[in-house]
Amino acid sequence: MESNLRPLWAIGLESDTAISGIDAALIRTDGVDIFEQPINLSRPYSPSMREAIISVLGEEGQQNLNYLKQVEDELTAHHISIVQELLDAQDMSPRQIDVIGFSGHTVLNRPEQKLSVQIGNAQTMLDAFGIPVVNRFYQTDLLSGGQGAPIFPVYYEALARKFEKPVVIFSIGGIASLTYIGQNGELIAFDVGPGNILIDKWMQMHLGAEMDFDGLWAQKGQIDERLLQKLLKHSSIEKAPPKALERKDFIPLLTDVEGSSLADGAATLTALTTKSLVLACEKYLPEEPKQYIITGGGSYNPTMVKYLRQHLKAPVQTAQEIGWDAMCLDAQSFAFLAVRSLFGLPITFPTTTGVEFPLSGGKIWRK
Repeated sequence: MESNLRPLWAIGLESDTAISGIDAALIRTDGVDIFEQPINLSRPYSPSMREAIISVLGEEGQQNLNYLKQVEDELTAHHISIVQELLDAQDMSPRQIDVIGFSGHTVLNRPEQKLSVQIGNAQTMLDAFGIPVVNRFYQTDLLSGGQGAPIFPVYYEALARKFEKPVVIFSIGGIASLTYIGQNGELIAFDVGPGNILIDKWMQMHLGAEMDFDGLWAQKGQIDERLLQKLLKHSSIEKAPPKALERKDFIPLLTDVEGSSLADGAATLTALTTKSLVLACEKYLPEEPKQYIITGGGSYNPTMVKYLRQHLKAPVQTAQEIGWDAMCLDAQSFAFLAVRSLFGLPITFPTTTGVEFPLSGGKIWRK
């Protein structure tokens, strides 16, 4: 652990929950303020890499340890490749970078068992560049009784300092989460329910498409209100925060949607994501927000954005509209958290993960 806060160059890496690819970001920060964000990169997984990651998700995916290690090695190689691409694009050498935040990909998340498993070999990353690496961001919190996630709110707070408070940030990836930032910087954050996972899966099953591009199918369809009310009663959606959710827990809900047309199913599942966020704001926030910001893949879905604007009182903007890179915020967050880990600053809090007191976290790997 280092003392004396000072600006550091940090690379952050994120393998997103939708398993679409890797995002990478370079930022200069002291773990409190953000001074520069010169470059973000996103690179998709090949279909075979995506299928390999899907095959090792959950308890059943942990059975074949040799295969799990093989997938981890491939995933690590992809991350190393994008780090090299980022360095080349900035004409920087590894010696100019102070730390890499490399969380890997979460393949199992069971906070009630104090368990969260990520694949991604930090030692291999360290050997490739000689740059200190931070991983295992969730484990200290879990072992101390927290949910382990969400862990990005402290970065969102740094990013949103200029906005009128309270402000709420919706992060809509595979899972949807919200972060509330109060007038004095107080944080409330938790996973809410399914983000894009069910819509993407519905489109893959019935059209062979990766997603509902631009929300066009949902826009054509009619929301089945009776079905929507049934889906909203899912235990993971109704559970009170703090909570960290896993994408596979929601897949069985698709059985209830079978029988709907392609468009009506897309519309109802899009409404499930947005309605669960609206209800969570109504139930759990201490004060009416002055503004909402949508980030993650959901911010690129005009139908999802429209649904949220129809049901929320305060202005709703996408990350792109305010100048943020919606797809790379998580990668930026891991860079920010890596620096906070080096300085021993807290990354989780009682009002974000339910842990008893603010905790630092992350395992630091050095030569």
